[in-house]
Amino acid sequence: MFMDVVVFAGVGTVALMISFFIGLYFFVKKAEERKS
Repeated sequence: MFMDVVVFAGVGTVALMISFFIGLYFFVKKAEERKS
């Protein structure tokens, strides 16, 4: 049971980081398009 919680927390953290970086990438892309 404990290992399931650890694995779930690890996968959740990785998914959160990936979605954060994807959002950051699109935000920077939109900002660059506005600038030029």
